[in-house]
Amino acid sequence: MMKNNETIRIGIAETSVIIRSGLTVVLRRLPNLKIQPVELGSTDALNDCLRTQPPDILIVNPAFGNYFDVARFRDEASGKGIRLVALISSFIDSALLTKYDDSISICDDLETLSNKISRLQNIAPDEENDNQETLSQREKEIVVCVVKGMTNKETAEQLFLSIHTVITHRRNISKKLQIHSAAGLTIYAIVNKLIEIGEIQNL
Repeated sequence: MMKNNETIRIGIAETSVIIRSGLTVVLRRLPNLKIQPVELGSTDALNDCLRTQPPDILIVNPAFGNYFDVARFRDEASGKGIRLVALISSFIDSALLTKYDDSISICDDLETLSNKISRLQNIAPDEENDNQETLSQREKEIVVCVVKGMTNKETAEQLFLSIHTVITHRRNISKKLQIHSAAGLTIYAIVNKLIEIGEIQNL
């Protein structure tokens, strides 16, 4: 069982520099996870990485090196405990994906990625999250933005989300807490120590 503060080494085996470097940036932004991405643009780079510093998770395009041989990889990396994740950037036969531990798509948002990596690394969720009424880390961040008087657009820019995602989160927050006003959220945020009184404008 890993803890949230442990660094997770993630190899990214992908020939496209745009997809590879973009995924590196996204992985570094994931909330609550310390990730050290390693970009692998060729099969030689992948082999060197496996030999010297094997990653905890290998995200690989199934077309990497013409065709990525999952069975051979599992054989060569047996005992290293590397979780294998398919990177989907185009149409992939779903039967091929059954050989992998999981898959991620270039369309996945930060929260989806974070949840998948936490599940792969068997990171225990915070115990408080057992309670249905407890907010996720992302929802807490949005509450803080609301309490600070930020608009949906400002919140989206601050947290690298779409405005649509922010609105969805705000709806879920209202449903979970049964609080429908900024004043109510302000009291909730202060009581639950999400924010200091000094950070709130116009009090």
